[in-house]
Amino acid sequence: MTVSAAAGAGAVTGPARTGPRFAVVGNPENRRVSLFEDAVRAAGLPAPRVVAWTDVLRAGGADFGADEFLRVDSPGENPEVDRLLRGATDTTRVEGSARWYTGFTAALRTLRGGVPLADPDDVAVLFDKRACHGVLDAAGVPVPESPTSGRLAARVHGWDDVRALMREHRMPRVFVKPAHGSSASGVLAVETAGGGRIRATTSVETGPGGALHNSLRVRRYHDERDVARIVDALAPDGLHIERWVPKASQAGRATDLRVVVVAGRVTHAVVRSSRRPMTNLHLGGSRGDLGAVQRAVTAAGARWSDFLDVCERAASCFPRTLCVGVDLLPTVDWRRAFVGEVNAFGDLLPRLTGLPGSGAEGLDTYGAQVAAVLRAPAGDGPHHPYRTGTAHA
Repeated sequence: MTVSAAAGAGAVTGPARTGPRFAVVGNPENRRVSLFEDAVRAAGLPAPRVVAWTDVLRAGGADFGADEFLRVDSPGENPEVDRLLRGATDTTRVEGSARWYTGFTAALRTLRGGVPLADPDDVAVLFDKRACHGVLDAAGVPVPESPTSGRLAARVHGWDDVRALMREHRMPRVFVKPAHGSSASGVLAVETAGGGRIRATTSVETGPGGALHNSLRVRRYHDERDVARIVDALAPDGLHIERWVPKASQAGRATDLRVVVVAGRVTHAVVRSSRRPMTNLHLGGSRGDLGAVQRAVTAAGARWSDFLDVCERAASCFPRTLCVGVDLLPTVDWRRAFVGEVNAFGDLLPRLTGLPGSGAEGLDTYGAQVAAVLRAPAGDGPHHPYRTGTAHA
């Protein structure tokens, strides 16, 4: 088999090669797993061995060969896995993220052997928004101001604490996030109006008995008592507060970017825009025009390469993890950008191919990760730092 360097080590000719070998811990029915399987096969490699999260959790772990590159994929979107991790029988429920986090991080440490493509310690930080924000801030990565991370972090026991911190830090608009949430689950965009009135925008729907449910419909709560009930119900799982940074816009829609960093280098980027504060695509956000974003940055006197550098600096805080997804928040003047979050499973961007000059041209996010492993020097073990240090021209 030969591999074309011009195609980012993803173009294969000749017979299928016998190594390296991949293994995936994930939900076999999930498209994340199938997309990664497709990428491995496209590189001319044997199909990866798939180990189901249900089997890992029921058996108390799994073993992997010393020559298997081990990818850990999201345990989400599987009711039985959710039940085992969170004890929930209703997958739409928002509460229970702290129990989920404890179970998930413990399960990561039961995966024995192999060459991990994501470090369990890195993933534990990535799934704690308070800890992740503190790590990024300490490394000089631009992040929104937060009173709930870092050495002097405040703990939030309920809505009264949120209100007090907003006043103390002069934050009239904040995002209140479950510390261990994902996909905007439980996130509230809270803003104060005249007379101290409160409005919150969120995908949380309240049910009978005060139960909180995820919804695909974003709604607004104008009664502070309703907002307080939601925050008080989420607080036992841990809450993170960030200043609401006004974001740039495209065609009157709030705009940010999901940027994928593989082996320390930005490979893929997608623009997300919405008329709501949350731009998540599953909540009604839509893909925007990346070229227009690049032109807006240049027109503002900034450099697109500096925006990419911010993402790579964020990823370098997790040097033993091959791939992360960075949520980049450009400011209204397009001159600066903040990192909102860094995601361990931020690579689900179907049909999106690599940026020009990234080394991942023609490859999706999964193909870029396979190519990065193929390029890695022989003998790199499970603690090899994936940071490449490649600078963007």
